[in-house]
Amino acid sequence: MGCEGFLDENSKSSKTAGDYYKTEAQAVANVNYLYRNGAPRRISHAASAYIGPNVSVNGMLTGYFTNSYEGQEIVCKYARELTRQEHTSTISNTMDNAWDNCYASINVANGAIAYIPKIKMDAARAAKLVAEAKFFRAFNYFYLVKFFGAVPMPTDPYESLDNLYLKRTEVPTVYQLIETDLKEAVSVLPAVKFADNGHRITKFAAAMMLTSVYMQQGKYVEAAEYAKMVVASPHSLTKNEDLAGNSAYNKLRLIDDLDEVIYAQEYDAAINNGSWWPTYAFSSSATKTFNTYSIFERVYGPTNRFLNVYEKTDLRIQPNQFFHWKYVNPKTGAEWESKDLAGCWYYFDENALLNTGKATKDWNFFRYAEALLDAAEAIAQSTGVNAEAAGYLAQIKARANMNGKTVEAFTAELQTFSKETFIRECWTERLREFPLEFKIWDDCIRTGMFPVISETEPGKVEYTNLVGAKNASGAMFKESDLLWPLSVDELQRNPSLTQNPGYK
Repeated sequence: MGCEGFLDENSKSSKTAGDYYKTEAQAVANVNYLYRNGAPRRISHAASAYIGPNVSVNGMLTGYFTNSYEGQEIVCKYARELTRQEHTSTISNTMDNAWDNCYASINVANGAIAYIPKIKMDAARAAKLVAEAKFFRAFNYFYLVKFFGAVPMPTDPYESLDNLYLKRTEVPTVYQLIETDLKEAVSVLPAVKFADNGHRITKFAAAMMLTSVYMQQGKYVEAAEYAKMVVASPHSLTKNEDLAGNSAYNKLRLIDDLDEVIYAQEYDAAINNGSWWPTYAFSSSATKTFNTYSIFERVYGPTNRFLNVYEKTDLRIQPNQFFHWKYVNPKTGAEWESKDLAGCWYYFDENALLNTGKATKDWNFFRYAEALLDAAEAIAQSTGVNAEAAGYLAQIKARANMNGKTVEAFTAELQTFSKETFIRECWTERLREFPLEFKIWDDCIRTGMFPVISETEPGKVEYTNLVGAKNASGAMFKESDLLWPLSVDELQRNPSLTQNPGYK
């Protein structure tokens, strides 16, 4: 009895939200958590030498990208072969990873949104933190709804076991919350460049995310409004100094905080390095070329057929722009060469590979190039082809052109395109501009179309209905391929959940 007071615990690791949200420092710490967890991490974190971020597996569904280690990372194999329906239990780790991490972040965001306004602190500072939390809540729900379709939608922090096992909320309702959160974020956050805002979310990052949300739903009038907001921002397209090592594409690979970058994940050597990203630039034989990493794998490598999306004069397909086939270590003379499949130059980090073994290049979620392409397509989709839409698309095409064709010349030419031809040209430029940034599957889902890249004619791409099309591995898309299954673990934990149709 004499030990009673001593044994009373006050666990700092088990504080309730009401106990925790007392100071501005606590508010900032919780919002900071959202920057490096949940959906952003599922896209930007190279945690494994053998498999890329969760979102990279989506690209395998098209058959245009492969993981050279898919014999071990069989989720990539089943995605590429469109056989996930028979292997739900086997691939549960991928779904659990996405589900658990996103919902952990959603819960933190819900707590921040509920409690930060009650903290005694500067009102403007509090409003910005809440707006950032709403951005990340929207980001995580957007990721989940694209991955799984209808999902549970808690909007309050979990503080007890009540209402722990929610049913799935219909997709339109989830999108309503996402749109509301992002609109509020746009209205509150500062109208400055990401790099000038201490790498915190800005008005333009929120507007870019909202543009993507509207594009994914086919709401092109709204998408055009927010895309043009970003186009009119202080951000701008990176320019070529030459068509070699100082091209815009090499600058994007090498340099952080370019004006083109609207939102990125920060990496540095001391606090949060980029882990295995540099090793994804090569095939396994590169272990003989470097002594800083023990493993190299093409975890998200393009097939040769995908590379036929480029015309031969497109700068982006030239060696050492987005892709490469040969590298000589300048310190040792050791050579890596691939006579078949391309390596991914966009992931190449020379200092990490030659010296430190620590990747420091930031991962770009959104670039100004995407704002231009979204604005061009959204305008064409909603009001037709005009000089404004053509001018936006022309900037992307002119930057990649090696023959000196100007923006003005491209703008004039593009205005002669029919609406359908112009829109498909926007789709094709997205394939060419973001080949290694994991956007191909989202575009297939939102358009309902599959890009059929010619095997013999460089630059020729046709489009066919996604369901019923054959992917580049020869497997036929089914309706059930459009979503991932819910993991078996989640179904066992939560009896209110139901599995997506077509999955065991």
